[in-house]
Amino acid sequence: MQLRNIALKNFTKDQRVELYSAFFISSGQGTCQIDGGIYSFKSPCLIFVTPFQSLQIAMHGTAAKAQVLEFHGDFYCIEFHKPEVACNGLLFNNVYLSPVLALNKADLPRVKDLFNQIAIELKLKTQDHSILTSYLQLFLALTSRIKRKDLKQGPLLTRRDEQMEKFKSLIDEHFLTKRSPAEYADLLNMTANALTKKSARYFAKSPSQLIQERVVLEAKKKLHLTYESVKEIAFSLNFEDEHYFSRFFKKAVGVSPQVFRQKNGISIVADLST
Repeated sequence: MQLRNIALKNFTKDQRVELYSAFFISSGQGTCQIDGGIYSFKSPCLIFVTPFQSLQIAMHGTAAKAQVLEFHGDFYCIEFHKPEVACNGLLFNNVYLSPVLALNKADLPRVKDLFNQIAIELKLKTQDHSILTSYLQLFLALTSRIKRKDLKQGPLLTRRDEQMEKFKSLIDEHFLTKRSPAEYADLLNMTANALTKKSARYFAKSPSQLIQERVVLEAKKKLHLTYESVKEIAFSLNFEDEHYFSRFFKKAVGVSPQVFRQKNGISIVADLST
């Protein structure tokens, strides 16, 4: 785990983030582009990025400085700790929700304090792994609670679109067999053009982006959470052969399935399921 001070001007060009990352922006505002989705943000806020997502940040006005908290899945496995901290599929590994988390006056001091405590521990010559994981777990639990509250009571609830929520459910149900936006438009009894417009407004992504990202997410899960071979994963995801799957994956993620597994490792969850 590491905590770094960064200049957001260094993220004006698209780059891959290789670790689980939480960007803490304490001043300024702008937009971030993550895997093709474009999201506005205003400080104070956090931006969560999953390993091997592409990230680009454009500040409006003076370029602000920020901090980024990064950790590898081997240090803290969010899948294994899901019963304690339900951040998987909420803060990370979610293709539908905005990665931006606004912080109010009550939440901001708690996040600042946790970052300060982590910074102090990381500066010690002999770091205590259990203390660092405890701070990280507390941070993830706190921000997950804020996110769930926003989903239940905040602006995300007031702008809820039941048709788009159904679209999301349909993707999760059929992404293995239906890869065309037109197929989902038919299921929703709407035109493909209308679906594209509503999807862009609601998810900040096109239907094609959502479908592709859902397939990629499933591929990442299998590469990280199972011992299945690339060939087995390709066929389970309904690809014609492993070579086509590898090209698809590399184009979307920036690295081959083999490199992704090598850098991310295989989770201890894989051992529990065997």
